[in-house]
Amino acid sequence: MDVRSRWPPGRPVGASLMAVFGRAFPKIHDLYLGRAVLGSVLLTWAVLLGLDLMLGLVSEVGDIGKGNYDFPKAVAYMAFGTPWRAYNLFPTAAVIGALMALGQLAASSELTALRAVGLSRRRLSLTVAGALAVLTLAMVVNGETLAPWGQRQAAALKASAKSNDLIVARYSGLWAREGAVILNAGGGDERDNGQDRWLELRDVSLYEFEPDGRLKSMAVAKVAEHRPGGWLLRDVTRTAFGERSVSRQQVAQERWESRLDTAALTAGMAKPRYMPSPEVKAVIDYRQRNGLDAGDFEEVYWGRWFYALNALALVLAAIPFAFGSLRSGGLGKRLFIGIVFALAFWLLQTQFVRLAQVYKFDFRLAYLLPTLIMVMVSMALFHRRSG
Repeated sequence: MDVRSRWPPGRPVGASLMAVFGRAFPKIHDLYLGRAVLGSVLLTWAVLLGLDLMLGLVSEVGDIGKGNYDFPKAVAYMAFGTPWRAYNLFPTAAVIGALMALGQLAASSELTALRAVGLSRRRLSLTVAGALAVLTLAMVVNGETLAPWGQRQAAALKASAKSNDLIVARYSGLWAREGAVILNAGGGDERDNGQDRWLELRDVSLYEFEPDGRLKSMAVAKVAEHRPGGWLLRDVTRTAFGERSVSRQQVAQERWESRLDTAALTAGMAKPRYMPSPEVKAVIDYRQRNGLDAGDFEEVYWGRWFYALNALALVLAAIPFAFGSLRSGGLGKRLFIGIVFALAFWLLQTQFVRLAQVYKFDFRLAYLLPTLIMVMVSMALFHRRSG
């Protein structure tokens, strides 16, 4: 191939080389563009995460000195929470990083060169989405594994340090409902003997009611253990209330047939967004089974399912602002508008989710409608762009 014969006059060397090799090797542009986008996104992500960690550490200064909570523990607390912060910041970093990468390629005429060799805007957009899909998948896995674990470790570390106690009762003052039975526990912890792991509640009271609301019986147990086989109550004093009589019985131990589990009990204390999706789904089933409001957990659960779709749709919705004739100028303006357009997506979706909570319609619809609206608007802008 005679490179000089393919060298358009007046075109920058980088753009001309891109055009020549783009014709010779059709797949090179995918690797080149994907690497440029990933590099820009990772850099943007690192900057945003660093700033967020610095601000978070500054906010922890006010708690330093309470109990055993000192500066090293504050740093450890922030370190445990880093995966969750990265999970939340990724969609924003993806939008800004992708637009900055395309803007740099456009400024050096490399984007024009890629278009000149016959690569459509749709092909370029799919290449960007494909590159970001790898990071999106990694964040989905992180959001179900490392991020929730890190948040729990961070909360336990801070609570333990501030209370001057290495073992903190996570289930203190717990109230829960299972059918016609209401449970109250004075405290409790998760136990582990190296082979088995179970939940142990202390000073447990079980109140069983008739369908008409009359108290049927009350059981007081010193210890209630939740093991794989179910609940085991120890040192139980059970009081039964008849229409005109009261009877009392004491037993060393008895089983309580209940589907109430650790995930449902944890729901009263743990924030839904810090729980893995299987645990969130278990809490939703428990609350719906007992006629309780599960809106907060449904919002988090379906938000996890739509996370990957939203992140990629957000980037694709902003990409049309990176295209256009460079001769018209205003590249920085287009990038700014693209970023604002993409961030407006999150505001729109937040409003739809809030409306779903208030008017009790399906959260799946609340998450999907804003995505469809933004994609349709983006497609209209995409076909109007030239260059």
